[in-house]
Amino acid sequence: MSTEEQHLPEHAVADDPAFSAAMHVARQWKDVDAAHLQVALAAMEPSLKREHRERMMRMTMMKETEERQYAERQEKRQHTQYLVNLIVGGVVALAMLAGGVLVAPHYWWLSTLMCGPSLLALVKIFVLRRSDASDITAVADATRRSTNAGAPPPVI
Repeated sequence: MSTEEQHLPEHAVADDPAFSAAMHVARQWKDVDAAHLQVALAAMEPSLKREHRERMMRMTMMKETEERQYAERQEKRQHTQYLVNLIVGGVVALAMLAGGVLVAPHYWWLSTLMCGPSLLALVKIFVLRRSDASDITAVADATRRSTNAGAPPPVI
Protein backbone atom coordinates (compact mmCIF):
# COMPACT_ATOMS: atom_id res chain seq x y z
CA MET A 1 0.00 0.00 0.00
CA SER A 2 1.61 3.28 -1.05
CA THR A 3 1.30 6.65 0.66
CA GLU A 4 -0.96 7.95 -2.10
CA GLU A 5 -3.52 5.26 -1.32
CA GLN A 6 -3.70 6.13 2.39
CA HIS A 7 -6.32 8.78 2.96
CA LEU A 8 -7.76 9.85 6.27
CA PRO A 9 -11.36 10.97 6.52
CA GLU A 10 -11.86 14.71 6.31
CA HIS A 11 -13.84 14.92 9.57
CA ALA A 12 -10.77 13.61 11.49
CA VAL A 13 -8.75 16.59 10.27
CA ALA A 14 -11.50 19.06 11.14
CA ASP A 15 -12.15 17.58 14.59
CA ASP A 16 -8.60 17.42 15.95
CA PRO A 17 -6.66 20.71 15.97
CA ALA A 18 -3.35 18.98 16.73
CA PHE A 19 -3.77 16.62 13.79
CA SER A 20 -4.77 19.51 11.57
CA ALA A 21 -1.65 21.47 12.56
CA ALA A 22 0.54 18.42 11.99
CA MET A 23 -0.92 17.92 8.53
CA HIS A 24 -0.29 21.58 7.71
CA VAL A 25 3.38 21.25 8.72
CA ALA A 26 3.72 18.01 6.76
CA ARG A 27 2.37 19.70 3.63
CA GLN A 28 4.88 22.53 4.00
CA TRP A 29 7.86 20.17 4.36
CA LYS A 30 6.87 17.48 1.85
CA ASP A 31 9.08 18.84 -0.96
CA VAL A 32 12.25 19.13 1.15
CA ASP A 33 14.85 16.38 0.79
CA ALA A 34 16.03 14.33 3.80
CA ALA A 35 19.37 16.13 4.33
CA HIS A 36 17.77 19.57 4.45
CA LEU A 37 14.98 18.25 6.67
CA GLN A 38 17.51 16.81 9.13
CA VAL A 39 19.42 20.11 9.29
CA ALA A 40 16.18 22.07 9.80
CA LEU A 41 15.02 19.74 12.57
CA ALA A 42 18.43 19.89 14.27
CA ALA A 43 18.24 23.69 14.19
CA MET A 44 14.71 23.65 15.65
CA GLU A 45 15.55 21.24 18.49
CA PRO A 46 17.13 23.78 20.93
CA SER A 47 14.20 26.16 20.60
CA LEU A 48 11.73 23.30 21.08
CA LYS A 49 13.59 22.18 24.22
CA ARG A 50 13.56 25.75 25.53
CA GLU A 51 9.83 26.08 24.83
CA HIS A 52 9.23 22.76 26.57
CA ARG A 53 11.19 23.87 29.66
CA GLU A 54 9.24 27.15 29.74
CA ARG A 55 5.94 25.29 29.42
CA MET A 56 6.91 22.87 32.20
CA MET A 57 7.98 25.75 34.48
CA ARG A 58 4.73 27.57 33.74
CA MET A 59 2.73 24.44 34.57
CA THR A 60 4.70 23.97 37.81
CA MET A 61 4.07 27.58 38.78
CA MET A 62 0.36 27.20 38.02
CA LYS A 63 0.22 24.05 40.16
CA GLU A 64 1.97 25.81 43.06
CA THR A 65 -0.41 28.76 42.74
CA GLU A 66 -3.44 26.46 42.80
CA GLU A 67 -2.08 24.61 45.84
CA ARG A 68 -1.45 27.88 47.66
CA GLN A 69 -4.96 29.12 46.83
CA TYR A 70 -6.43 25.81 48.02
CA ALA A 71 -4.50 26.07 51.30
CA GLU A 72 -5.71 29.65 51.77
CA ARG A 73 -9.34 28.58 51.17
CA GLN A 74 -8.96 25.73 53.64
CA GLU A 75 -7.48 28.07 56.23
CA LYS A 76 -10.33 30.54 55.72
CA ARG A 77 -12.93 27.75 56.10
CA GLN A 78 -11.28 26.54 59.30
CA HIS A 79 -11.24 30.06 60.71
CA THR A 80 -14.91 30.56 59.82
CA GLN A 81 -15.79 27.22 61.42
CA TYR A 82 -13.88 28.18 64.56
CA LEU A 83 -15.74 31.51 64.78
CA VAL A 84 -19.10 29.82 64.24
CA ASN A 85 -18.32 27.29 66.99
CA LEU A 86 -17.27 30.11 69.30
CA ILE A 87 -20.48 32.04 68.66
CA VAL A 88 -22.67 28.94 69.07
CA GLY A 89 -20.89 28.08 72.32
CA GLY A 90 -21.45 31.60 73.61
CA VAL A 91 -25.12 31.57 72.65
CA VAL A 92 -25.65 28.15 74.25
CA ALA A 93 -23.89 29.28 77.43
CA LEU A 94 -25.92 32.49 77.69
CA ALA A 95 -29.18 30.68 76.94
CA MET A 96 -28.51 28.02 79.56
CA LEU A 97 -27.51 30.62 82.16
CA ALA A 98 -30.56 32.75 81.41
CA GLY A 99 -32.82 29.71 81.51
CA GLY A 100 -31.25 28.55 84.78
CA VAL A 101 -31.79 31.94 86.39
CA LEU A 102 -35.39 32.19 85.13
CA VAL A 103 -36.44 28.76 86.42
CA ALA A 104 -34.48 28.94 89.69
CA PRO A 105 -37.34 30.29 91.88
CA HIS A 106 -39.74 27.52 90.88
CA TYR A 107 -37.60 24.56 89.80
CA TRP A 108 -34.27 24.76 91.56
CA TRP A 109 -33.26 21.25 90.44
CA LEU A 110 -33.66 22.23 86.78
CA SER A 111 -31.62 25.34 87.44
CA THR A 112 -28.76 23.25 88.85
CA LEU A 113 -28.86 21.07 85.76
CA MET A 114 -28.78 24.04 83.40
CA CYS A 115 -26.06 26.01 85.18
CA GLY A 116 -23.88 23.14 86.39
CA PRO A 117 -21.40 20.87 84.69
CA SER A 118 -23.70 20.33 81.71
CA LEU A 119 -23.22 23.99 80.80
CA LEU A 120 -19.47 23.63 80.94
CA ALA A 121 -19.54 20.35 79.01
CA LEU A 122 -21.65 21.81 76.17
CA VAL A 123 -19.54 24.94 75.91
CA LYS A 124 -16.40 22.79 75.86
CA ILE A 125 -17.87 20.70 73.04
CA PHE A 126 -18.81 23.74 70.92
CA VAL A 127 -15.80 25.96 71.57
CA LEU A 128 -12.93 23.53 72.02
CA ARG A 129 -14.54 20.80 69.89
CA ARG A 130 -13.60 18.04 72.28
CA SER A 131 -15.20 16.12 75.07
CA ASP A 132 -13.67 13.96 77.77
CA ALA A 133 -15.09 11.08 79.75
CA SER A 134 -14.69 13.18 82.90
CA ASP A 135 -17.16 15.72 81.47
CA ILE A 136 -19.82 13.07 81.03
CA THR A 137 -19.14 11.68 84.50
CA ALA A 138 -19.44 15.14 86.04
CA VAL A 139 -22.74 15.81 84.25
CA ALA A 140 -24.13 12.44 85.33
CA ASP A 141 -23.05 12.99 88.97
CA ALA A 142 -24.55 16.48 89.05
CA THR A 143 -27.80 15.21 87.56
CA ARG A 144 -28.00 12.38 90.08
CA ARG A 145 -27.28 14.66 93.04
CA SER A 146 -29.75 17.35 91.98
CA THR A 147 -32.58 14.92 91.32
CA ASN A 148 -31.94 13.01 94.56
CA ALA A 149 -31.82 16.20 96.59
CA GLY A 150 -35.23 17.30 95.36
CA ALA A 151 -36.96 13.95 95.76
CA PRO A 152 -39.48 13.58 98.56
CA PRO A 153 -38.40 11.44 101.50
CA PRO A 154 -39.31 7.78 101.23
CA VAL A 155 -42.54 6.74 102.90
CA ILE A 156 -42.10 4.07 105.57
